[in-house]
Amino acid sequence: MATEPRTLPGEEPTIGRLIKDAQTDLSTIMRKEIQLAKSELKVSVTAGGVGAGLIAAAGFLLVLAVIMLSVAIAYFINWNGQGLDLHWAFLIVFAFYVLLAGLLVFLAIRSFKKVKAPERAIEQGSKIPRALKGQA
Repeated sequence: MATEPRTLPGEEPTIGRLIKDAQTDLSTIMRKEIQLAKSELKVSVTAGGVGAGLIAAAGFLLVLAVIMLSVAIAYFINWNGQGLDLHWAFLIVFAFYVLLAGLLVFLAIRSFKKVKAPERAIEQGSKIPRALKGQA
């Protein structure tokens, strides 16, 4: 895009003209930067969406695998009728998963209790209005 001269040859630009030109240039730069950011973000969001979809598919397949493993463990405990009865074998597998879930909930609650508010950021944020008023 060709730019036209802003002043005539040999003419000195005025301060007002320089300020207007600077504002125009800054506005153009900002618009171009926003366009660039949008195009980069579009590529990133697309790649992120594909990645999230693939992770979801892998998670679904993993859930199916755990179900199959659970059935296999129950049949292993039964061992073709030589071990425990099949209903007890499935109950043992069920109890194992309930205990594992309970342990995970316990660990999650312990972890949640460690969460604190961002105290230093809140303190700094509360000082900003006074600093803007010149009351450091």
